[in-house]
Amino acid sequence: MNVQTNTVLMNAPFGGIDKMNEVYFIGIGGIGMSAIARFFHAGGVKVSGYDKTPTVLTKELEASGIAVHYEEKVESVPKKVDLVIYTPAIPAEHKELVFYQANGYKVVKRSDVLQIISESSFNICIAGTHGKTTITTMVAHLLRDSGFGCNAFLGGIAVNYGTNFWSSEKNVCVIEADEYDRSFLKLSPDIAVITAMDADHLDIYGTAEAMEQAFIDFSKRIKPGGLLVRQFGLKKGKELKADQHIRYSLQNESADVYAANIRMMNGSYEFDVILKDNILENVRLNMGGMHNVENAVAAIAIASSLGIENDKIKMAVENFRGVKRRFEYIIKNERLVFVDDYAHHPEELRALINGAKTLFKQKKCTVIFQPHLYSRTRDLAEGFAEVLDLADEVILLPIYPARELPVEGVNSEMILEKMNNEHKRVMTKEELMNWIKQDFAMTLNKEFGEVLIVAGAGDVDMLVEPIKKELKDI
Repeated sequence: MNVQTNTVLMNAPFGGIDKMNEVYFIGIGGIGMSAIARFFHAGGVKVSGYDKTPTVLTKELEASGIAVHYEEKVESVPKKVDLVIYTPAIPAEHKELVFYQANGYKVVKRSDVLQIISESSFNICIAGTHGKTTITTMVAHLLRDSGFGCNAFLGGIAVNYGTNFWSSEKNVCVIEADEYDRSFLKLSPDIAVITAMDADHLDIYGTAEAMEQAFIDFSKRIKPGGLLVRQFGLKKGKELKADQHIRYSLQNESADVYAANIRMMNGSYEFDVILKDNILENVRLNMGGMHNVENAVAAIAIASSLGIENDKIKMAVENFRGVKRRFEYIIKNERLVFVDDYAHHPEELRALINGAKTLFKQKKCTVIFQPHLYSRTRDLAEGFAEVLDLADEVILLPIYPARELPVEGVNSEMILEKMNNEHKRVMTKEELMNWIKQDFAMTLNKEFGEVLIVAGAGDVDMLVEPIKKELKDI
């Protein structure tokens, strides 16, 4: 199955965006927001923004010439901007947002800008409650590495390129389609991917059924003649709409595309990919987790549908170095495998822990998990407890609140109390670092080695380098 892209160069006047001189971002440090900021900056537009705290991302933006400030005050904002872009995670009463709205500036959400940018392009949009960042980055990499070309708007940092955005003369956009705040319903895909439709963001949707309906509505936005690539066995898969369908799976031979003859070796995989009219033999993926083999199957299905040759696809997959914080190896030797991952939903944690225990069967597996959002912790506490019980030892950090205010009675102990694992505790970040130095490093299993996983979508990633520093010489 080949999907045709048009050949117009990526110099279309994106709804007047090409005429803008200055753009301001409220919440510029978000992974999706920073990609849009880089898009404007690459186009010669003056870009500046606000965020709550400095992060690795904001420091990279500043290093590239984008001004960022960290105090919420109107005196700091530019007054001659053509466009103000804000993230829905910003509170409605944010002083800078209120100022711009009250004074007649053009103020839009990030999703509105993506809608404008993609109006005149061939769009590959990847949606789903799990795996979308990895698949988006894989697809964008396959197109770039093979020479096909694309513009990429990613929800993570591609390790190969050290960025979440790049541009190309090819009129093709690869876009991570975010279900939060129903943002993905503003996109018009030529190719769409739906990886999963599990309950999440219930603070936005209210019910699992309402969230599933949003994915059905997303599928209806696929252009006439377009292609839907969906995970095999989705609960409401038959209700998803598209003129062309490909169902992908890890190994289910009833799917339209799947992996076969999977072999594990030193944290990597080799496998064949079976498509209806094509077979790729001995594909090598150099990242951990069987769920990432399935992600690669979906990405390969898209690349093949675009007519990219098998050899180029295989070479690109082998060259793929992964996504920051997606089963990312921080340390990997015989004594210690230290993995950092963004997992913040029970099913993501399940894939992460099972992947690590399958790859490193004899090693003890310790998980450090920071719950993300009070609402998600409250709604999914039992699921978190069940999945974390798969680990040999679990350390929970306090909940990262992000955009939310505290909810009475909701804390990390809520998960702890539901767990059956005897080796569990809640620690502050300071207590954790002391435990790493005084306990973990001193009692590391010398015979079989150990796996240490840091997981969560909050600021737990700020602990990765300090932990690495303590453990790199053991």
